[in-house]
Amino acid sequence: MIIIGGRAHNLDEAIAVSELDLPFIEISLDDPQTVSVWLDRLLDMKNACGTEFLAHYPNEDNPFDVKILRDKFLPRIQALMKISQQLGIHKATLHFWMDQRWASTDLIRGKLEILKRIVGDGHDCDITVCIENLSERAESFAPAFDAIPDLRMTLDIGHAQLLSRRNTSFRFIEEHFSRIAHIHAHDNLGGKTVKDDLHLALGEGRVDFQAIFKALINRGYNSTVTTEVKIKDMLRTKQTLEDFINAQ
Repeated sequence: MIIIGGRAHNLDEAIAVSELDLPFIEISLDDPQTVSVWLDRLLDMKNACGTEFLAHYPNEDNPFDVKILRDKFLPRIQALMKISQQLGIHKATLHFWMDQRWASTDLIRGKLEILKRIVGDGHDCDITVCIENLSERAESFAPAFDAIPDLRMTLDIGHAQLLSRRNTSFRFIEEHFSRIAHIHAHDNLGGKTVKDDLHLALGEGRVDFQAIFKALINRGYNSTVTTEVKIKDMLRTKQTLEDFINAQ
């Protein structure tokens, strides 16, 4: 069964999304000290409303510097995983940029060693770690999937529309379907810059969600989807997704 939830970037947004009565909230957990302050409120939400949480961990401090990633980013992720355990989180999305078009072989090799540790720590905490596509195409994730059997993927369908003539979701589904454990759904008009990552409600952009979800369902996708849109657009986007899913 495909389960559709919503995205929250902070505690206030989590409270607002909880009022939509969605089955889960994917919440940004960026700074361990900040999240520790939120913890009691999030636990109250979970216990009172039955809200489940998925984690979205922070961006890399410097995606080009392995030492900074090892000395600063890795400990932060490890601390956030401990907090995630307290919230009963079992799935987490991670940005860990691996685009072979711009990242050197040596850089990717060093980053893979760190990613192995993150995935291993996730396993110890009963958290499935999902790497999210940013600019990467399917071939960029192949070394990580080959090297780390437990690594899974968050397929961000909106990101897949950028920097490509054809949405790269199709190639990810063709080549790495067994690794896709979570999906981000949001629309845009295409483009080549961060400013083009508009996070529009489905139907307001150019992404062919109907064809992409048909491909996913034909392969047997049966897991979570986060609507990564404005809170006011979440229920409408959820309904659009359900229409696509039920039409298959």
